[in-house]
Amino acid sequence: MAAEDTASTRLGAGRQHLRPLKRRGLVLLRLTAIVLAVLLFCEFLIYYLVIFRCSWPAVKTPADAGGLGTPEPVLRAMFLADTHLLGAVRGHWLDKLRREWQMERAFQTALWLLQPEVVFILGDVFDEGKWSSSQAWADDVGRFWKIFRHPPHVQLRAVAGNHDIGFHYQMNTYKIKRFEKVFNPERLFSWKGINFVMVNSVALEGDGCDICSGAEAELLEISHRLNCSRKEHRPQECGDRQRLPASAPILLQHFPLYRRNDANCSGEDAAPPDEKYTPFKERYDALSQEASRKLLWWLRPRLVLSGHTHSACEVLHGAGVLEVSVPSFSWRNRNNPSFIMGSVTPTEYALAKCYLPCEDTVLTTYCTAAGGLVLLTLGHAGLVASPFHFGWNMLRKFKTT
Repeated sequence: MAAEDTASTRLGAGRQHLRPLKRRGLVLLRLTAIVLAVLLFCEFLIYYLVIFRCSWPAVKTPADAGGLGTPEPVLRAMFLADTHLLGAVRGHWLDKLRREWQMERAFQTALWLLQPEVVFILGDVFDEGKWSSSQAWADDVGRFWKIFRHPPHVQLRAVAGNHDIGFHYQMNTYKIKRFEKVFNPERLFSWKGINFVMVNSVALEGDGCDICSGAEAELLEISHRLNCSRKEHRPQECGDRQRLPASAPILLQHFPLYRRNDANCSGEDAAPPDEKYTPFKERYDALSQEASRKLLWWLRPRLVLSGHTHSACEVLHGAGVLEVSVPSFSWRNRNNPSFIMGSVTPTEYALAKCYLPCEDTVLTTYCTAAGGLVLLTLGHAGLVASPFHFGWNMLRKFKTT
């Protein structure tokens, strides 16, 4: 009997010893589940929840107006700007990891949910292209194609920005050629009867340099071809080159056309109040007045899209030509990045803005979750009352009073 009592006593003691271990394991499991759930929400699900609200804008076609004939094809185009992939000099590894992951998840989610046919990046694709070495450039390009990978049926095109090839005084033929080796060098891109003209706005300095003269000559040739496409009877001077679609072009560039400042820009992603009234420097913050007049006169665009300012703006030029400045796509430049969705036909277009998750929202979620985990841990350790018991006690006191 004594032996049996001793054995049962030892067994009971062993069970009592195991109970705290089981309780700790259960708490650890709960904490791990909470951490994984928060990570899943902040790094994956939030992009689907936010971008799912975006939809392609409806564009008017002749069929909508009761017209006869074949309906005009609609091209779904995404326009984003100023991705600024960090380089080897200024790019801290943590900054690269955080902001590039944000852009990758945003872009891949948008591709999957919205299924655009073409994506345009309006300059400053890279942050250090203006001074990066050949090896650093190759590394940056490799990371770019990982972030912005896309299926073969989706086209991706980009125009050069000042961070890609440098401002006018830093720009040279080598930097331009290596950028064009990555992205198609065509200045004129036509698809579904729609003409896009992609301009190297850094080269529109107007000082007669070799690169600038070549850029202007190329734009004059495009202007000539566009003018020929607008004429019903092909004149002799138009030659035998393939005729372009008879559609007013959409102008894509990095620098915005000349404007004094962002004072007339509005919206939640416009420039902050302390920057709105800062005068723009010609050839630095925007194109010069002369270059802007030339582009509008030579190309006669129906729509202009630009980047560079990192903020949103809509401006009417000349005879009512709309210019849309596209905000930055990266958290590094904005708390609330976005991109433009365009439904485009040869004669009409409709634009809509799609916002990405705000960085503040993600950080607040992480901070709230971290605070909750600390309280749960302290409550389990008995250092503070657990939130459940604290709330129950408060409810009982409230009822008794």
